[in-house]
Amino acid sequence: MISQSPLETGFVQNPYPIYDQMRNSGDLFYWEEYGFWCSASYSAVNSILRDRRFGNELPADLAKPVPAHLQAFYAFEARSILELEPPNHTRIRSLLTRAFTARRIADMAPQVQALSRNLIADFPSGSFDLLPAFAEVIPVKVICRMLGVPEEMAPQLLDWSHDMVAIYQARRDRALEERTESATLAFMDYIRGFVAERRKAPKDDLISELISARDEGEKLTEEELITTCILLLNAGHEATVHSISNGVKTLLETGARFGDSDTENLKIIEETIRFDPPLHMFTRFALEDITIAGHSFKRGESVGLLLAAANRDPAQFDNPSVFDRARYNARQLAFGAGLHFCIGAPLARLEMVNSMPVLFESCPELALAAQPVYANRYHFHGLEKLMVTV
Repeated sequence: MISQSPLETGFVQNPYPIYDQMRNSGDLFYWEEYGFWCSASYSAVNSILRDRRFGNELPADLAKPVPAHLQAFYAFEARSILELEPPNHTRIRSLLTRAFTARRIADMAPQVQALSRNLIADFPSGSFDLLPAFAEVIPVKVICRMLGVPEEMAPQLLDWSHDMVAIYQARRDRALEERTESATLAFMDYIRGFVAERRKAPKDDLISELISARDEGEKLTEEELITTCILLLNAGHEATVHSISNGVKTLLETGARFGDSDTENLKIIEETIRFDPPLHMFTRFALEDITIAGHSFKRGESVGLLLAAANRDPAQFDNPSVFDRARYNARQLAFGAGLHFCIGAPLARLEMVNSMPVLFESCPELALAAQPVYANRYHFHGLEKLMVTV
């Protein structure tokens, strides 16, 4: 058993030494504050992510009653591809994959580069926060453009998204939950109206593709479509914002820089994601009674998979606490693995490789202006602000 508050300041700012202690406890350990078993080892995390006997969806007969003040949010979550298991997961992911094509993603590269340069041109003099000036803008504008949502809605979408995903953090109370519910209702109303517009006048965007997508005669229901669009907007920028800012912080602190080719730069970006990823815990449920790593899980029991700890496992990575821009084998788990591997991973990588090198090339004197501080939002791991000078 290990006792470690996920809200303790030292842990929030640097959880990696604690992860080493957790990993040294074996493939599984009991995290007292969460009240369930967890893993910090690469082999166990990777194995459980790929094991179909674990899933994201709690068996229906074991589900707890939904609080009255969170009805809309949990109804939304129940339709989310992040929570579903086959066959519904398979149906929705197949439809989404057909719309979220490699060509559509690749076509965004010049736009990301141009957007990055425009943002850099507007950087203020003196010290400023790189998050609202750069890291937060690129992912939300990219996903807005792909979906076809007006870019002027980006600030409102960010507010709704922040309030929705905040419910997953350890620091959660009734006021936060009520903001989550309110944001869910408002976001769904907006997307419902926007989908109605696209039904009347389709365009060359992702929402129009999702409306018309077919899979063996099936399609997304109206509520599934609305949920999927919101999920793409939320997941399409929340993690990428922190992947960019955490990565910039890492490069500035280590003195590392990008290279001369996308191939080399993608390897560097993969290492920044391994070294300091934006999501640190992913929870799975046992779908049947199962024994793994010497522990017997009952059907419906949770297991916490510490993705960031797995990415620092010395059994998988040489000198894992060292940022190595030349690391060849970085099979990191920040995007998950198996059935629920992040469908947006190619887009996140494209955004990073077409924005971060542009930033460092355009601002060769880029430097930290203050010690970066991580926000107290575990199990997310992102900066409150990133003060820099150029």
